[in-house]
Amino acid sequence: MEPEYLSLAEVEAIARRAHEGQVDKNGHPYGEHIAAVAHGTAARGGSDAQIAAGWLHDTVEDDRLSREWLAGAALPEAAKSIVDALTRRRDEPVEAYTARILATPGALLVKRADLAHNSDPARLATLDAATAERLAAKYARMRELLGLTGEL
Repeated sequence: MEPEYLSLAEVEAIARRAHEGQVDKNGHPYGEHIAAVAHGTAARGGSDAQIAAGWLHDTVEDDRLSREWLAGAALPEAAKSIVDALTRRRDEPVEAYTARILATPGALLVKRADLAHNSDPARLATLDAATAERLAAKYARMRELLGLTGEL
């Protein structure tokens, strides 16, 4: 018998509640970012598990939901593995982080959607020049390590 998993609508509601009150570097509600990543994952042909991970990709890293919550959540193991892979550890070298993403089935597609939204020139244009330049370099390095050069 198939386990009963949360629906994507339920996952979206959980993620939006978890990030309630949080804003991104542009001062926009964080819900805009997680929605863009989930929708970008779907647009890239992502599975339901990948789309769920898109909604939840920053919840553990941003201390909005705990690792314990994730472990016990009614989610496919694939979704849990992707969220875990996309959760950067404190003081973790970017090389270790990207290696984990590459080693986790399905994680790269979700990270592509995340990087596409984070690297959106319209979003970067609203930041001060130093921050925009720093982030553009950070995201370019991430794409390079993930083998996504030339891609936004």
